[in-house]
Amino acid sequence: MRKLILTSIASVGLISLGACQSEQADQVEDQAEAEAEALENMADEAPTEAQEDALDAQAEAVEDAGEARADQIDANDGMAPATTPNQ
Repeated sequence: MRKLILTSIASVGLISLGACQSEQADQVEDQAEAEAEALENMADEAPTEAQEDALDAQAEAVEDAGEARADQIDANDGMAPATTPNQ
């Protein structure tokens, strides 16, 4: 159920941002979503609730990082820096 809700929210967000993003940003987000989905699938098969929660949290972090990177790409007009500076 949790996965369905997260997927629905993510889909609505993607639809609203789809027209505004560069192709490169879309690719970054798509890759992050694929990685997050793989982690969510692993979470579904986790033997303990703690492992499931950890994998779900990791999936969310991957997706959030992908969205942040896509936003950064769009902020730089599609010109992503080779590396991101440590803060």
